[in-house]
Amino acid sequence: MSDSFDNVRYWIATAPVGAASVLAEELAQFGASDIKERSHDVKFQGTLDTGYRACLWSRTATRILLSVGSIDASSSKNLFDAVKRIDWREHIGPGATLACDCSGGNESIRHTIYGSQLLKDAVCDSLRDATGERPNIKPERPDVLLHLHVEGPTALVSIDFSGESLHRRGYRVEGGRAPLKENVAAAVLLRAGWPAVNDQGGILVDPMCGSGTLLTEAALIAADAAPALDREYFGFTGWAGHDAALWESLRDDARTRRAARVPRRCIVGSDSDADAVRMALANAQSAGVADWIHVEKRSLAEVTRPDSEVGLVVTNPPYGERIGSESGLPELYSELGLMLREKFRGWQAAVLTGNPPLARNLGVYAKRTHRFYNGTIECRLLRFDLNQASEQRPAEVVRADWSSRPGAQMFANRLRKNLKSFDSWAEREHIDCFRVYDADMPEYAFAIDLYGRESRHAYVQEYAPPKTVDQESAGERRREVLAVLPGVLGLPPAHVHSRVRKPQKGSDQYEKRENVAERHVVRENGLKFWVNFRDYLDTGLFLDHRIMRQKLREWAKDADFLNLFCYTGSATVYAAAGGARSTCSVDLSNTYLDWAHENLLLNGFGGQEHELFRADCLQWLESQEVWGPRFDLIFVDPPTFSNSKRMDGVLDVQRDHVGMIRRSLKLLRPGGRLVFSTNYTRFKLDAGALADLAIEDISAATIPHDFERNARIHYCFVVRFK
Repeated sequence: MSDSFDNVRYWIATAPVGAASVLAEELAQFGASDIKERSHDVKFQGTLDTGYRACLWSRTATRILLSVGSIDASSSKNLFDAVKRIDWREHIGPGATLACDCSGGNESIRHTIYGSQLLKDAVCDSLRDATGERPNIKPERPDVLLHLHVEGPTALVSIDFSGESLHRRGYRVEGGRAPLKENVAAAVLLRAGWPAVNDQGGILVDPMCGSGTLLTEAALIAADAAPALDREYFGFTGWAGHDAALWESLRDDARTRRAARVPRRCIVGSDSDADAVRMALANAQSAGVADWIHVEKRSLAEVTRPDSEVGLVVTNPPYGERIGSESGLPELYSELGLMLREKFRGWQAAVLTGNPPLARNLGVYAKRTHRFYNGTIECRLLRFDLNQASEQRPAEVVRADWSSRPGAQMFANRLRKNLKSFDSWAEREHIDCFRVYDADMPEYAFAIDLYGRESRHAYVQEYAPPKTVDQESAGERRREVLAVLPGVLGLPPAHVHSRVRKPQKGSDQYEKRENVAERHVVRENGLKFWVNFRDYLDTGLFLDHRIMRQKLREWAKDADFLNLFCYTGSATVYAAAGGARSTCSVDLSNTYLDWAHENLLLNGFGGQEHELFRADCLQWLESQEVWGPRFDLIFVDPPTFSNSKRMDGVLDVQRDHVGMIRRSLKLLRPGGRLVFSTNYTRFKLDAGALADLAIEDISAATIPHDFERNARIHYCFVVRFK
């Protein structure tokens, strides 16, 4: 038993992005030392007792990993040999089942499946050589789950003590739409200060409780209940080093602590949806904390303040999970803000939102803002002291203050001049969507695009300022720009949508940013397209490709057309409008394929001749080679870089463009055209590697008038057989 307490080991605890700092505070309470937190995990030292406590008591951890060692991963052989040298008899006993997984990667270990296979084979070979037997593989709930994380030339081998994600508490009977993960909810409550409010005898209120995750997690905190006390499976119980007596003593202590708390109804929830109320009650009952919670059906207007001077309002209001699924959200946030200001003055509040711009409608200044991820959704936790000083001045008064500054007036004059010139040009050219400003004044580094005519919207992208630029000054310029835009452009403030644009990593440029679920129809060259100003970094229609799309329409008559990396299918719509005999569009994202399908339907192209395939484009090309040439016109417009988890390998357009073009040409009929396009500003075509082909650089001819200020906005090449 003494070894369990005295033998210090190395551990990693993973967490949702944004929760690592809260997790680090928890681990310190469990006896961890040498704590080092990163964005998504915390490394620490501690005894077996510390590791067990983390599995049992951590409210914010996703997984607890016991490090077996850091090894050489500079090649697959070095990794295999290093894993095999570990004495696995210390961890995997006779008859124990095994599973392996892998994360990360490098030049040698490009695929996580390959990495996990290497790990499994090395461990099995090591045990076979030492004992004469190989462990049985059991993918689901094995006795021992091993994890390999490859990062650069090294890899970390670990035993997954949690076995399954710790956010799965086991109490969720039902979950509503896009439920909040349990460990994210706990992190929100800990960051919002609920333990201190509870210690003071205060009350927690969630006026839009949904299925009650915040309520249940708050009750578990108030009840001093270990979140994993009733959990059936852990990854350490079949581990050879497991100390069953120590583990059972920790569970007994947790049962004693929970039994010592006398329930009090200090947690109040409500929702306008009767089904949500029913789910919240069922989940609380399943978690054994129903005596701590009161939930009832109420609208926001009907919410009342409990009789307590100390309290916390915490909620995760809706922000739209699907395109077109939500409306009236600004009004909902305004109603929430009015309720907070009028009924809960003197309390604290915390609002977790997946759409930060909506929080402007609350009418309250946040004292602190924290970033959290709920799964893949980036959220903001806004914390408020509800008092007179925190109440915001009306938005129109704030805009008037900022728009009167000298810099704002200079920017407004330039924008007004541009608008007069480009608006008349766009009207003559029958263009409804165009760029009106592109960092014309370097200190105001914004790109501003206008969409639509009858109901115009402005899409504002701020080029992220470098670290050498004073961030406060950059923030002031941003407020100046947003203050003058509605007046100069003649738009309501709600029609101005802003983004910060910075170099993207991996598939980030295509990942979801917000969840407002608001879309609009715009027109271009007589065709119609759905655009979305909120949910993604891009709107769904690349305006700089306007001329290129028109060329595809001209070339598509009676052609079989292939659109690789099709995104929202705008090029496919143009080809169909040009009289293409058939179209085939390929993309890895179901979201964008659905979007492409809706764009086709919007323009009357819904026949079976317009095929849509969800696939890794490079793998799809390989699978199609057996059919030989069958397309007359191919458009290849890949992302600059992608390492999507759904994709086999990593795509780098500079490194991989020759291979992409070669593979695509295997499907091109003689006399056909392949158009290759990229927005990578430093792209260099490897002409030497493609010297046997006829290549025409049409980049300059495809850059529209409104993008002429940036000659490197994109590159386009027409490739043919000589």
